Amino acid sequence: MMKRVAFVAVAALLGGAPAARAEMVDKVAAVVNRDIITLSEVQQRVAPELARINAGDPAKRAELRAQLMKTGLDTLIGEKLMEAQIAELGITATEGQVDELVNDVRRQNDNMDQAQFEQALAAEGLTLAKYRDILRKKILRDQLLRAKVGPKVKVTEEDLKAAYNQYARAEGEDSEVHARHILVSVDPKATEEQVAAARKKAEGIAQEARREGMDFSALARARSEGPSAADGGDLGWFKRGVMVAAFEKAAFNLKEGEVSEPVRTNFGWHVLKVEERRSVAAAPYEEMRPKLEGKLIEQKTEKFLEQYVQELRQKASIDVKM
Repeated sequence: MMKRVAFVAVAALLGGAPAARAEMVDKVAAVVNRDIITLSEVQQRVAPELARINAGDPAKRAELRAQLMKTGLDTLIGEKLMEAQIAELGITATEGQVDELVNDVRRQNDNMDQAQFEQALAAEGLTLAKYRDILRKKILRDQLLRAKVGPKVKVTEEDLKAAYNQYARAEGEDSEVHARHILVSVDPKATEEQVAAARKKAEGIAQEARREGMDFSALARARSEGPSAADGGDLGWFKRGVMVAAFEKAAFNLKEGEVSEPVRTNFGWHVLKVEERRSVAAAPYEEMRPKLEGKLIEQKTEKFLEQYVQELRQKASIDVKM
């Protein structure tokens, strides 16, 4: 559940009193050629990041919110421009391609069965149909990028060896951990009061977990609200770069046997315990080569993507109203 490939979180943020909703008109954030991007679309796109803003200073919170909204709008503008190119070039995605990507996501998220998968989607405010639509759009954009950006992306043997040397240096100094966790789930649409109540519950669980002789795996089976509860919250062994940032930071800052304070992610509050730590030996070059090549291709593709979107923006009519 905690891997970086976890689901895209989408939360609908609506303002105003219920009685007035029928009269509300969604504000226009931008017009891209003839396509409209609404304010609610931007809010939905950045909802998970907005929920994690915890700056105490109201001015700082407002500044961070404005930055997120601008980034979200820029992303949506780029997507609109690419969607127009996809339509113009007649690029399509089959149901089989979507099925394959759905199955990949399930495998990478603890090999969930169908019921667990749909439950996890629901926790993110998504139906299976909506998530399939998100993945379909991703497939279409990937095909566009392969056509327009792919020919420019070149990875040389020198690039790969330099990346491996960097990897080997970092790996020689690192370790991996075996951890368990207990999840107190929080609905993506939860109020501040509900989030605070869930945190208080997680703090109580953390205190209970630190009692002398407490069996953390038994406590996880009894109290965790995540899909790994049946396995005693076992997350197995993992290195850096696998879990979401907040979760990873907590795990690698703990000593063996230590229990964390509650850690917030899109799924809720987590209490985790590091069972063991061990040093990691760098894998040989030939074993790492495909992974490093994929990473370098991704990095270079991202660079050329930014250039491609800028070219599309220069040719388009864009009226930002937000």
